Amino acid sequence: MLNKIIRFSLNNRLLVLVASVLLLVAGTYTATTMDVDVFPDLNAPTVTVMTEAKGMAPEEVERLVTFPIETAVNGATDVRRVRSSSTTGFSIVWVEFDWGTDIYRARQIVSEKIATVMDALPQHVGTPTLGPQSSILGEVLFVALTIDDELKIENGKLKINSAAAHEEHESHLDENNSQFSILNSQFGGTSMQDLRTMADWTIRPRLLATGGVAQVAVLGGEVKEYQILLSPEKMMHYGVSLSEVLEATRGMNQNATGGTIYEYGNEYIIRGMLSTNSVEEIGSTVVKKWRMDDGETSNSQFSIFNSQLGKPIRLSDIAEVKVGDHRPKFGVASLRTEPAVILTVTKQPNTSTLELTKKLDATLEEIRRELPADVVLTTDVYRQERFINSSIDNVKRSLIEGAIFVVIVLFIFLMNVRTTIISLVTIPLAFVAAILTLNALGLTINTMSLGGLAIAIGSLVDDAIVDVENVYKRLRENRALPIDEQRPVLTVVYDASKEVRMPILNSTLIIVATFVPLFFLTGMEGRMLAPLGIAFIVALCTSTLVALTLTPVLCSFLLGRPTPSLPVREGGVSIAEPQVLPHREDLGGSPLARFLARIYTRLLAWTLRHSKVVLGGTVALFVVALVAFFGLGRSFLPPFNEGSFTINVATLPGISLEESDKIGRRAEELLLTIPEIQTVGRKTGRAELDEHALGVNVSEIEAPFILGDRSKEALVAEVREKLGTLPGTNIEVGAPISHRIDAMLSGTRASIAIKVFGTDLNKMYQIGNRIKSAVEGVEGIADLNVEQQVERPQLKIIPRREVMAQYGITMPEFADMVSVLLAGEPVSQVYEGRRVFDLTLKVGDDSRATAEDISRMIVDAKGTKVTLGQIADVVSSVGPNTINRENVQRKVVVSANVAGRDLRGVVTDIRRIVEEQIELPEDYHVEYGGQFENEEAASRTLLIASLFAIMVVYLLLYNQFRSLTQAAVILINLPLALVGGVLVLWATGGEMSIPAIIGFISLFGIATRNGMLLIERYNDLRAEGHSVMDCIMHGSADRLNPILMTALTTALALIPLALGGDLPGNEIQSPMAKVILGGLATSTLLNGFVVPVMYMLTHKKSETSKF
Repeated sequence: MLNKIIRFSLNNRLLVLVASVLLLVAGTYTATTMDVDVFPDLNAPTVTVMTEAKGMAPEEVERLVTFPIETAVNGATDVRRVRSSSTTGFSIVWVEFDWGTDIYRARQIVSEKIATVMDALPQHVGTPTLGPQSSILGEVLFVALTIDDELKIENGKLKINSAAAHEEHESHLDENNSQFSILNSQFGGTSMQDLRTMADWTIRPRLLATGGVAQVAVLGGEVKEYQILLSPEKMMHYGVSLSEVLEATRGMNQNATGGTIYEYGNEYIIRGMLSTNSVEEIGSTVVKKWRMDDGETSNSQFSIFNSQLGKPIRLSDIAEVKVGDHRPKFGVASLRTEPAVILTVTKQPNTSTLELTKKLDATLEEIRRELPADVVLTTDVYRQERFINSSIDNVKRSLIEGAIFVVIVLFIFLMNVRTTIISLVTIPLAFVAAILTLNALGLTINTMSLGGLAIAIGSLVDDAIVDVENVYKRLRENRALPIDEQRPVLTVVYDASKEVRMPILNSTLIIVATFVPLFFLTGMEGRMLAPLGIAFIVALCTSTLVALTLTPVLCSFLLGRPTPSLPVREGGVSIAEPQVLPHREDLGGSPLARFLARIYTRLLAWTLRHSKVVLGGTVALFVVALVAFFGLGRSFLPPFNEGSFTINVATLPGISLEESDKIGRRAEELLLTIPEIQTVGRKTGRAELDEHALGVNVSEIEAPFILGDRSKEALVAEVREKLGTLPGTNIEVGAPISHRIDAMLSGTRASIAIKVFGTDLNKMYQIGNRIKSAVEGVEGIADLNVEQQVERPQLKIIPRREVMAQYGITMPEFADMVSVLLAGEPVSQVYEGRRVFDLTLKVGDDSRATAEDISRMIVDAKGTKVTLGQIADVVSSVGPNTINRENVQRKVVVSANVAGRDLRGVVTDIRRIVEEQIELPEDYHVEYGGQFENEEAASRTLLIASLFAIMVVYLLLYNQFRSLTQAAVILINLPLALVGGVLVLWATGGEMSIPAIIGFISLFGIATRNGMLLIERYNDLRAEGHSVMDCIMHGSADRLNPILMTALTTALALIPLALGGDLPGNEIQSPMAKVILGGLATSTLLNGFVVPVMYMLTHKKSETSKF
């Protein structure tokens, strides 16, 4: 088969060249049109169910909303975990499916399950809503709106920015005449309510209209609403009951339909125009008729008419009707300590972040031109585009620098431009083939796929080097023959390529076999590393195909004539005479190659004379490396340098939003004192239907930074030190993507999650604090926090049922009193053009400011006016702040990060301490979650798969050499490679991560190639009748150059990745590059001496006497 491929290529050389050019063109075009991202899609199939339950306490949300939804979806097909969070007025349930589940099928399953429990949910809660389909990499942009206080309104007019003409347009304070209305002129400019209205009704819809946007969450500012603020005193004075107000106001601002009429040949639509946005008109709405007392006199015909029909009681008589700010408020936002409105833009799956960001920037630029002059729009807080660009640029730079190293090594050893060009042609062809394959599989260009190419770049030329070297040698030998005995060039090229076809194929198959275990990984690590493996394997297989097709063709064109740089001597020797092989005239006949050959020959002779010393030293070195290997720390993935911090600042539950805002602002001030931090943006609390639900006691701060003279570790240490001065707070320092990866793996935005499961939240919180106290002394632990489960204050209104029965008050009427008068109820909507605002009915804030005010509030009891305190007890109490659950069990989480130590070591110490010191009550248990779980599972998978891969490699070696002994001798390269890889890891931090394990696996395949080259050459010389010692000496010298070239091109190409591990985008590939670099160094060095010794010992021990 392989012979036919080579023969076809040489017989159709132009076709092969044209096909290669077409492949280059197609691959280059595809590369320019493919989506670019920082990572592959890492998101587990997750469906988020969000339900608004206004005013309900967390325990009621859990019992009445969360539990029915959990019960419905738990146990559904392919569901692996269900998590939930029940907080004040909000339920959120995360339904996580098995990896590989189609997300659309998952959403359909959840939708069907929710439909079965809709009737069981309380009537006053919102409809369960599925969150937008997105991923952990979905947040692409933060848009911040702030007010420049230096610009004021003058003479009732405001200048509008116009970038096109720089003209001044006037916007009068009329909400109907301007897209961006200014309603609160007393502030001298745009108010926070105006800012939020712009965000909700102008900016957000335009961003959502951008193709690829999944969701835009808005937080901050003041939400505008029309309010009817009832006065209980006035209601009592006019004898108006709550039920009468509700009857008069529910749906009061909706237009009525009167059908159609036909007149004069036209059809007329009849509309009752009830809708208005005038506060005065809303206030003039009649609630009831009030008849005059008999003692009142009427002095006019109109008065007589009123006395007969009753005086109309309007809303304005019993309430204040106004435009106000929505309450309660669940969140605020700020930019550099100043109040702001922040819009978080989330992308849809399979959407290019870079392309989407360009579209968003264009849209925002248009919006910016139309904004009032005192409104500032910025996107500097968070742009995922920055991380992507820097990561891709760094990996590209590593690729280019690696390619330069390959060119330098080849030219130094070959000293021939033509042979160097022939060898290098493999690289672009292999790259474009990998790009086309990734595109066909629906994958993107990302740091993983580019990293696979960067790791493979040195190995790609190996096959071509072997073929070019053999072709060059055979052509030289052919030209050294008499003219009448010389064979045609194509025949020589064909025979030479045929000689090395099996070694080329087997070496490629061996490397591919060692990479196969990577595809056994599941979960997030499998999705992350699969593109790297695909790119590497496809590029390597393409290089083999090129070596069998294009390389012989190019050799026939470029090497068919003598090369001036390497003149052919007349009377050249035959390959059958190895004892006089002129190594200086081989392909590697450069001065450096000849010098290295002389040194190597002397060292090899000494090694063969002292074989026991060499083998003993090698075994000792391997034992040391093995001990060091088991002493290495363990971690899942290296930390990412995303160029931004995501910092969580949590205070005690029950704190007011205003106080939490003050603490968050203080944290911003502290961060801005650090020189590397460019700006800060903060979100405190949550936006409506935001799946990243935070309590009002939690602030999330985004802080982009640029490293200067000091390291990232030193910067993180200063951030923790400064924020540690905030009293009564828990601090977690992470990064945007890393935080979300942790949340996806364990449900907690930290590397380690110690989950306490039970029933009593207080007892679970006590256990959590005991665990925290026990493990806080563990070396390397950081950001150790217990999930805040301090009970928050509540005000309970408990009905006195017998008293209510005397007054004839029913429970639904009592519920209306509490929910409408205190919480408020949207009874209708007010339309301002295309904007819609709630018309909310409730009691004025002055009447419900304190518990005593609520108790004195006057309510209607079937015509009798009583205080709320007469028919109910108003008592202070406490209750949970948030109730988190996992798989239908309550949980409290002790979270922690790791600094300055390996992850598994910290977890091991934590587990030991908890088992020894923490005694758990019955029905309570502890589970552990986080990255270490994935690391343990991935390590087990890779270990088992690697053992099978080594068996496959052994079988491939046996298939080529037909000798169990020789196959075993070649596998000696595995422990030799292990030595260097372990030493490099030990010297650069001492941690074994999943990428480092992948590096060892790929190293074994690459290192095996060197042993194959030696054994194959030894066998060829033995077949020609040479002694074992002659075979070893001359065979080793023959293969020195190709071994050094293949090792150096592979190793030196990895130097940029190995040294650039701290740069964005290189974090995953750097441990792999370090392992391969170190392993190749020891494997190549020891391979040149240990394999000859083992070959000598296994074939002819008697010949050692002559040395």
